[in-house]
This record gives sequence, C-alpha cells and structure tokens, in this order.
Amino acid sequence: MKKLEIACFNLDSALIAQNAGADRVELCADISVGGITPNLQIIQQVREHLTIDLYVMIRPRGGNFVYSDSEFEQMKSEIETIKKLGVNGFVFGILKEDKTINIEQNLALVELAKPFPCTFHRAFDGVLDYKQALEDVISCGFSTILTSGTFSNVMKGKEVLKQLVIQANNRIEIMPGGGLRSTNISELDEMVNTNWYHSSAITDGSEIASPEEIVQLKKKLQS
Repeated sequence: MKKLEIACFNLDSALIAQNAGADRVELCADISVGGITPNLQIIQQVREHLTIDLYVMIRPRGGNFVYSDSEFEQMKSEIETIKKLGVNGFVFGILKEDKTINIEQNLALVELAKPFPCTFHRAFDGVLDYKQALEDVISCGFSTILTSGTFSNVMKGKEVLKQLVIQANNRIEIMPGGGLRSTNISELDEMVNTNWYHSSAITDGSEIASPEEIVQLKKKLQS
C-alpha cells in the first residue's frame, strides 16, 4: 500500500489532508522559503485535530542548510520542546559548506529526537555526490529522505530517484517530493516504485492544499 505525505503550512491544510485521505502531514511554516519550524501554538492545534501521523519541520530559517552554532542550538531546543507535543516524527537536514552531509550535527539531532523517526529533507538536493550523501544520511540513523533527485523537481530528477531507491535497498525510505502532482505521480511511480510520496497538493498558488488534488494523488497511487 503506497502512502502519501502532504506538506502543510497551516491548520486548514492539515485538516484537508486528513479528510482527503493523506497518510501523514509534514507541518512547517512560511511557504515562501520552502518551510521553517512552525510555532508551538500551530503544532498543538494541528495535533489536537489530527489522528494521522504528524511530522514537524525543524529549520531555523530559509536559505542554505549550513547553520551557525546558535542556529544548531536552536534546532536542538526546538526538538526537545516539540517532542512533548505528541508529534510522530521530525524533518530536518544539515549540510557542510562543501555540500556534503554534516554527519556530526545530523547524528546529534537524530539521537535527540529518539524514539521518533527523522526525515532528511530536501537539503539532500543540494549535495554534490548523491551516492555518498545517501550512505552518510543512512549512517546518521534517518528513516526517510525527502528528495527531488537533486534536480529542481521530481520529473527532472526521476533517473536519480530510481538510482537512490536501488542503492538504498530498503535501508532507508526514499520519498520523492518537489513538483509532485496527480498529473505526474503515475509516471513517476512506474519508474521509481517507492513506498512514500510527498506533495503540498497546492494547485492554485495559495497556501491551502486542494482536497481534490489529494484524492487524485491517492487514487493514482492505488491504481
């Protein structure tokens, strides 16, 4: 049974996602920078209303994925606080200046997040050597990688996504995301054949997910 995660930037989208049949919500704030850590009040509100799994993004700011010491400390304290709010997992990713995975910092956050699983987000798409990066992310203990295959969207990155799934060999979940829509999910799934897919399901340029789009995404995954 293939699963669908919806990136949500507000309570309305999270409720739409659940009601339309999504399997998990990734909650973040500020769509304009691709998502940052949402505030505690929103997390609590969403948790109160959701019965499906809720993963929360930990990202102190937009821009690159190389963080200062103070930003790294902020990420640690956010994980410690949000762990107490009944979430089911975390989403983050830290790179080094040379576009490799920052193993030390990611490992520390994965340890801190335990027993909750962690997804390495699309910071992965900024690495120079995706084959080595995959091994590094696995060594940090992540359960999932959210990626568009190092390209700007999943269709451009589909060859790399396929290679990542083969190389991962069930050691970690490869979750395609980035420009994934009901119009291309069947073609992508046919080629990549993984278990989880990720979309914002926003079709009108707003910040609210489309229930019809989520229904279509799920339908095409099950067909």
